[in-house]
Amino acid sequence: PSTPRASSGSGCSSVPTYVVGRERVWRKRTPRQTLLAYLGYLLGAIAVLVAARFISGQTLWFFVLDAPEQAADLVGRMFPPSWGYANRLWRPLWDTLNIATIGTLAALVVSVPVAFLAARNTTPHPLFRQLALVVIVTSRSVNALIWALLLVSIIGPGVLAGIIAVALRSIGFCAKLLSEAIEEIDFKPIEALDSTGASGSQVVAYGIVPQVAPAFAGISVYRWDINIRESTVVGLVGAGGIGLPLDASIASLQWSQATVIFVMILVLVVISEWVSAKVRGAIR
Repeated sequence: PSTPRASSGSGCSSVPTYVVGRERVWRKRTPRQTLLAYLGYLLGAIAVLVAARFISGQTLWFFVLDAPEQAADLVGRMFPPSWGYANRLWRPLWDTLNIATIGTLAALVVSVPVAFLAARNTTPHPLFRQLALVVIVTSRSVNALIWALLLVSIIGPGVLAGIIAVALRSIGFCAKLLSEAIEEIDFKPIEALDSTGASGSQVVAYGIVPQVAPAFAGISVYRWDINIRESTVVGLVGAGGIGLPLDASIASLQWSQATVIFVMILVLVVISEWVSAKVRGAIR
């Protein structure tokens, strides 16, 4: 019979060993842990089967079987693209870039104080931290498209609704990453400033800001890159940008025009990705 024994070592947790005859057998898990692992796999498999059966019951399979023919027909109508339509897209493309840029800047202005309130080592009171966390969670929980849909119904369609929607979506992202960077700062420079009698604003300006500035710059560029993609979508609900002509082309079945829009969106995203990568590389 095998007898379990704890392996010797330092204070670190050890893998259980079992003595079988004169040989020591190492096991990754105890029998109880192995049983729980297999039980977890079984429950996961059951959940997948139940979900698959539910999805299958809600799916119109004759549409799925016809999908390859429909896709081939759609692609056929998308080519050749109507390249002359591109001259009418420069203004919506410019609006898209403005939505992403101004929305990112507005989000950064709001996210900086929210991040300082959310960080454990800079918040003035736990209540302020909880409120800041509520702002972060609320911003990150609602998609930019939903923000845009709400804002279009409140302030009307246009670029302003898109800017605010992108900003509201970005606040939580920027504030969360920045607050984590603030929590990881080295406190030695701050203690040195405190010992010289520096004020709170001087401690922040000379002790915290220089340490989080590279992270802040990286977060800003990264979020701007994401917002380029977000701003191409918010126009589908009337929030300005190149999504407006895209929605109009799809609604009127002008697939050759939609192809041109897709190409221009792709080029814009590739350029923004290249700029973002170059800036992040320079920061490092």
